[in-house]
Amino acid sequence: MKFRKTLFVSLVMILFVISGCSNGKVDTEKYIEVQKRIGDENKYEDFKKITNNKQVQKVRDIVTNKDDWKNGEVDTERPADYNFAFQFKSDKMSAKTILYEIWISPNKDKIEVGRLGDHVQLNEEDSTDLFEILTGEKLSDL
Repeated sequence: MKFRKTLFVSLVMILFVISGCSNGKVDTEKYIEVQKRIGDENKYEDFKKITNNKQVQKVRDIVTNKDDWKNGEVDTERPADYNFAFQFKSDKMSAKTILYEIWISPNKDKIEVGRLGDHVQLNEEDSTDLFEILTGEKLSDL
């Protein structure tokens, strides 16, 4: 009986220590900074910050789970319409920031994403989802 009581108290203390050490915040939690092109030039201004974890994860899934990234720059004569980057919420974490650039197709139904000299044409569903998360607008309304 004494052993069970000691075991129970030990387990409670371990759980208390574990829950005390993890305050629910993760140092690697990320957000996305979005910039929008100003005019026709290659100049951008801060546009939006996305902090919703589900939206951040959805964007990450869209741009990183593609097998059809092609080597080479996007074949366009204009600068990207938007750009974005994943950022850490904690100063304790550091990582190389990758800038993603976005071009809206002339038909305004798809998006092409460029990063580090590679690019991918998204399908209509991913284009719509990505554009809506990054801008708060519907691609079909452009």
